[in-house]
Amino acid sequence: MFRGYRKVAIDEPVFVSGAPRSGTTLVHRTLALDRQFTTFSLWECLFAPSVTQRRFYRLLARLDRRVGNPLERILRRGETRLLGALDDVHGTSLADAEEDYFVFMPVLSCFLLVVPFPYACWIWDLGEFDTRVDPAQRSRLMRYYRRCIQKHLYANGTDKRFLSKNASFPPLLGSLSAEFPDARFVFCLRDPIQVVPSQLSSLRDGMEFFCNDPYDPVFRDKMIGLLAYYYRNLIDTPIPEQQREWVRMNQFKTDLAGSIEAIYASFNLPMSDAYRRDLAEFSGAARDYQSVHAYSLDEFGLDAGKLRVQFADSVVKLDLHADADVRART
Repeated sequence: MFRGYRKVAIDEPVFVSGAPRSGTTLVHRTLALDRQFTTFSLWECLFAPSVTQRRFYRLLARLDRRVGNPLERILRRGETRLLGALDDVHGTSLADAEEDYFVFMPVLSCFLLVVPFPYACWIWDLGEFDTRVDPAQRSRLMRYYRRCIQKHLYANGTDKRFLSKNASFPPLLGSLSAEFPDARFVFCLRDPIQVVPSQLSSLRDGMEFFCNDPYDPVFRDKMIGLLAYYYRNLIDTPIPEQQREWVRMNQFKTDLAGSIEAIYASFNLPMSDAYRRDLAEFSGAARDYQSVHAYSLDEFGLDAGKLRVQFADSVVKLDLHADADVRART
C-alpha cells in the first residue's frame, strides 16, 4: 500500500555499537533527544515494522485520546508488569528508543534467540555474522534491514537522519559498512572484566524463564568467546577513521555532554541550541544515576586473571586504535 518507501534515501546513518553493557543505551538515548535524528522505538520494532502497521496504531492512538485514553492506561499497566522486571538491568518502555535488532526477529535472524535456544548452532553463527553466515544470506538480511530503515524513514520523516543502536552489531560491522558506505559509527568501550559478568548477568533471568541454565559452563564459555570476537571485529573491520568515534564508559559519568559534543564534532553534525540545553540537563541526570544491576565474576565461576589474558591483545589494540583516531583528528 505504501510502495514509495523503496525510494527513500538513507544518507549518512549513525550506528551506535560496541561492547555490550558499555553504555550504548545511554549514548543512543542521548543522541535520540536531538530532533534531527529518528530512531526505532520498542513498539515499532515489536508491533509495527511495516508502514501500514505504524499508520494503524497511530490512528488507534488518536482515537483513544479522543475518548480519554482508556487503551493507553491499560497498556501502561501491562507494560509495567511485563517490563518492570528489567529495570535493574535495562530499563525500557514501549515508547523508548531501543535496539532495532528486534526487526530481525520475524526472519529468525536475531541473536537474542540464544536466550530460549542456547544450543542452536545457527544462532551462534549469527553471533559471528561477518565470518560465519553464508554470503548470500548476509546479502539478503542486509537488504531486508535496509527496507526496514526505509519504512521507518517513510513513516517518521524522510528529512531526518537515521540513528541506530545495537550492542549486538559488532559481528555485522563489515556487512553494515558495505551496505551503508557513508555510515558513521560510534563505538562504546568498557573493560572486559566488567563486560563479561554484566552481560552474563543480564541474560540470567531470561535463560531461567525458558528453563535454561545460565550458569552452564558450556554456555558461559561460548558467550565469553563471542564477546572476544566482538572486540576483535571492532578492530579488524576497515572503517575509515573519519567515520568512527570511540567513547569509553567511564567518560559518561564525568562528562557525558563532552563525549556527545566530541561525536558531533567528529562527524560534523550540527547541534541546535534546543538540543544543547537538553544535553546539559540529561548530562546532569547521568552524573547522579546509580545503577542497581548487581553482578560479579564469582557468580559465574570466573577468574579475572584468566579473562585479562584472553582479552589482553584485543584491549591493547582497541586502545591504540582509539588513541590514534584522537591524535589524527587533533
